[in-house]
Amino acid sequence: MKLFSKEQIYEGDKLTTERQNISSTDLMERAGTQIFNWMHARMQGAQVPIHVFCGIGNNGGDGLVLARHLVTHGYNVVTYIVNCSDKRSKDFLINYDRIKSVTKKWPTMLSCKEDFTEIEIGVDDIIVDAIFGIGLNRPPNDWVKVLFQKFKASKAFTLSIDIPSGLYTDKAVEEENAVVYAGYTLSFQSPKLVFFLPETEKYTVQWEVLDIGIDRDYLIKTETEVELISKHEVLPIYKPRRKFAHKGDFGHVMILGGSYGKIGAVNLASRAALSAGAGLVTAYIPKCGYHSLQTAIPEVMVITDDSETHISNINFNIEPTVIGVGVGLGTSAETAKTLEVFLKKNKAPLVIDADGLNILSQKKSLLKLLPAQTVLTPHPKELERLIGKWSNDFEKLEKVKAFSEKYKVIVLIKGAHSITVNKNKLYINTTGNPGMATAGSGDVLTGLISGLIAQGYTPLAATIFGVYLHGKSADISIEDYGYQSLIASHIIETIGEAYIDLFKQPEPPKEEPQQEK
Repeated sequence: MKLFSKEQIYEGDKLTTERQNISSTDLMERAGTQIFNWMHARMQGAQVPIHVFCGIGNNGGDGLVLARHLVTHGYNVVTYIVNCSDKRSKDFLINYDRIKSVTKKWPTMLSCKEDFTEIEIGVDDIIVDAIFGIGLNRPPNDWVKVLFQKFKASKAFTLSIDIPSGLYTDKAVEEENAVVYAGYTLSFQSPKLVFFLPETEKYTVQWEVLDIGIDRDYLIKTETEVELISKHEVLPIYKPRRKFAHKGDFGHVMILGGSYGKIGAVNLASRAALSAGAGLVTAYIPKCGYHSLQTAIPEVMVITDDSETHISNINFNIEPTVIGVGVGLGTSAETAKTLEVFLKKNKAPLVIDADGLNILSQKKSLLKLLPAQTVLTPHPKELERLIGKWSNDFEKLEKVKAFSEKYKVIVLIKGAHSITVNKNKLYINTTGNPGMATAGSGDVLTGLISGLIAQGYTPLAATIFGVYLHGKSADISIEDYGYQSLIASHIIETIGEAYIDLFKQPEPPKEEPQQEK
């Protein structure tokens, strides 16, 4: 799914009114009606008090359309106008007149001077936040912040229209108290990037996209900087297998890593590469891991380093399709030096994680030795060592994009919504859960991505697909283990089920048993 920028949304609205020969007021009516339909389907006329807070721009206009439909359908509605400026949008004014024609009680005008002692919001009430939309470009004033805090203190269910008020689409929040904390956000046509970033995801517990009929040709042809990756996006990536295929068709992964006490990381990455579908997997490890690895994974071949305890001299005579580097590697001076020698002569595609990344961070000139489209998979601290500190998530993304462009690498920012960055393009993953915050989860991902590259997926496709499968496998596993008991090995065990899930059709709704007459 494409995530449209603020500017692209405005352009889409403009083109839609031109191509569909409708007014902007008609488009607002369409948006507000969709919100009403969503609420009406869930409330079925329930007389829960609904407090609709409208700003004086187009987001407020959407709220007025909603409030009018709620009133005409007999809901218990109180509408408020957050009146903090003299600048009212044309469509807001049109819908302000329309709601006055259907209700005996006109919207309550809230000036920026009064307090809120007379506004009573119960814990079982519903708040609709239609105060600011995507056009907000400065912090709300102090009076509005107090209103937002009243919402939060009430503990009432809060529904935001398009985006929680006070949240920007393209820059960081200056003050937490200046943003509405929404229980649910109904976002027009596509979700917003801020729903998926660590610092701003807390402002909406859940979100849903409402289709308001933006011009289809525009939606299809417009290229966006950000894409949301779900099953629909990864299915076209999947490569089916021919009947007469053999293991040589699916590549040879080498997992290069391990040190005394950390052979388990190589074990996990190797097993994941096999489960991803690689034809052959060889582990290059210190001698101390030979017997344990040969015993634990009979399908994996092993080459040992000269050293008993760490990687000291990378030397092999096979030709791997891809090499996963860094899991359990350690960062000793001898290991760092031998990795530098290896990078100077290596031509194979690389996936680099863990201590491989830490060694690159210690000597950044090594980054220039990486083959184009090398995949780097840092967690937040490893990323900070690579690109330096950042002040907010938007600065982080800009720095990662610049880093990717400079060194021609793919950077996977691991997190709740892992983001694959390829130059100026971002791919946000939708699978996964908090149970994945466990030792070895990243090692599994390194093996998965390596296994996909070995099978002929491009490094970018392998990263996007690998992250999706990794998260989906964990989502399947928590059904049996829960968040706390999930371990990395469980993720490997359900990779096969994650593949199978790609082709599962949604179950039809169950029919209610008929009552006997």
